[in-house]
Amino acid sequence: MEGKLKTTPLDPRFPNTNQAQHCWTRYNEFVLCLKNNDGDEDACKTYYQNALSLCPNSWVERWNEQREEGTFQGKSVTLRRKTI
Repeated sequence: MEGKLKTTPLDPRFPNTNQAQHCWTRYNEFVLCLKNNDGDEDACKTYYQNALSLCPNSWVERWNEQREEGTFQGKSVTLRRKTI
């Protein structure tokens, strides 16, 4: 996905805490969006960018690979297109 990377909006569930859980939540919101939009990555671009702004790239890459392999421990979605 192309586009300018912005910081995710403030989430009151994660004030002044370790951002790992915030990262995990944002990534799973992206995966849930894919599920709700029949795998349409363009419709979920904002969710993906939110995750990228919080999560280390290595985590996102690993989670994308795990989703492709069917071993991801978060939200489950069947991919129909190439992952981001």
